[in-house]
Amino acid sequence: MSKPGIARLQPGSNEPPARLEPGAPGADADIPGFCKSATTAEIAGHGFVLTPGRYVGAEEVADEGEPFEEKMPRLVAELMGQFAESAKLEKVIRANLKGLGYGG
Repeated sequence: MSKPGIARLQPGSNEPPARLEPGAPGADADIPGFCKSATTAEIAGHGFVLTPGRYVGAEEVADEGEPFEEKMPRLVAELMGQFAESAKLEKVIRANLKGLGYGG
């Protein structure tokens, strides 16, 4: 019986994860923010602490070209709109529950 392949997660995708057989090209690749093949020397250097963040790190985030000073107010305004929509929906849901005999 062969060893199961390694499933690589694909966030935001409805496609099944890619499967890599152990030893296949890319199967042992370090992927920042996802996986790392640490040596015993690296692990010893961290006092044998196996917290993933010590080894995996974070993936690089692409620069979207929008300055922070412009991006943050835009995102806050979007969030405030979502909060307002959430409050409206909550009122509708509470009214529906009350109409069904649930809720106070």
